Amino acid sequence: MSRQHGFTLIEVLVALVIVAIALGAGIKAAGALTQNAERLTQVSAAQWCAENQLTELRLTQQFPDIGESAFGCEQLGRSYAGKLRVSPTPNPLFRRIDADITDDQGQPVLTLTTIMGKFS
Repeated sequence: MSRQHGFTLIEVLVALVIVAIALGAGIKAAGALTQNAERLTQVSAAQWCAENQLTELRLTQQFPDIGESAFGCEQLGRSYAGKLRVSPTPNPLFRRIDADITDDQGQPVLTLTTIMGKFS
């Protein structure tokens, strides 16, 4: 009686299932990394927009009026809409400034806050 060596059909199917699960997990992890990189790019560009507006406000060396103003910005080929909100603080010589940045669909991306003092 000759004995054949090899794998049974069940063993082959189990091995294929294990490989399929491993490949699925790898594809899911790669997709998550891609989404995280995209989000980081978007937040970085939005932060540049907010910092540019706050720096421009500082360079004017004028005490900002309380209220809101809108601005637009383009970074890395993307358009962002922003809003500067200037509000009072307990000390009248300082103002709080919030720069809210939204993407082109109106979804909030970033809020950057600073305090600005009155220039002498």
